[in-house]
Amino acid sequence: MGKIVIFGAGGRAGRRAALEALRRGHEVTAVVRDPAGHTALRAEGLTLVAGDVADARAVAALAAGHDAGISAAVDLTVAPHDFFTTATRALGEGFVKAGVSRLLVVGLASVTPGASGALLMDEPGYPQEYRAFYLGHAAGLDELRATGLDWLYVAPAGDFDHDGPRTGRYRVAEHGDPASRISYDDFAIALLDEIDEPARHRALVVVREA
Repeated sequence: MGKIVIFGAGGRAGRRAALEALRRGHEVTAVVRDPAGHTALRAEGLTLVAGDVADARAVAALAAGHDAGISAAVDLTVAPHDFFTTATRALGEGFVKAGVSRLLVVGLASVTPGASGALLMDEPGYPQEYRAFYLGHAAGLDELRATGLDWLYVAPAGDFDHDGPRTGRYRVAEHGDPASRISYDDFAIALLDEIDEPARHRALVVVREA
């Protein structure tokens, strides 16, 4: 089995991805800003470390020796555009320095194409109160496209079902759908499937409930 580094492992999506990776027999390095606030991760069997996803040198040091990485990191104390562009550049530079090519990024439905072909966030009736966050994700995706990595931006078709059960199933969708919900556990399965048997490369992937 492989070694996977997960940035933002203290969040809902990052933690589920880390646990799914453990379930499959991978060695997992869980990167968080403050390990003292996430001691439960160590109890799960993860290697818990402090790290700044926006620091390319720190990213390179943490990614070294791993086979692939996942970023589910977010910092709501920083303006979305600044955080997602800086973090993505740091991930790109850091992974290249570490010699790790495969990076999966947990994305946002709003920057995926909707049924009309336009981005979901630009379709009529789509909620706009978090548009700055949407635009930050979009800018981060642009930065990801500019890296030389074997990247994958994986987004739920609509949103997460925060209390949804693990069904063990999901499907890749053609476009975003605001009404769609997928559990964090099933989303994590989609992520780890693409690490264990990569089928898509340098692409945006939309996943939804089966």
